[in-house]
Amino acid sequence: MGYGSTTTYVGRSQVLGIIPTAIAEGNFTGKPIGEELRVPTMQDMIWKMLDNFDAFIALPCGIGTLEENFQIASWT
Repeated sequence: MGYGSTTTYVGRSQVLGIIPTAIAEGNFTGKPIGEELRVPTMQDMIWKMLDNFDAFIALPCGIGTLEENFQIASWT
């Protein structure tokens, strides 16, 4: 996600990262690019994504990414 958000930001487009607080405070991520919005839970993260984003891109990652994409697809 770092390359995608960096390229988008450098291209002068808006970047909004939505991340659960526990992950953000656990130093599992690097420095945020663009705006960062912290939410209490993963479920809140998905709801905020649905409220704020126009499109979703699924990049190869792990099982968690697949789960999030299936949830988004089934809720819209």
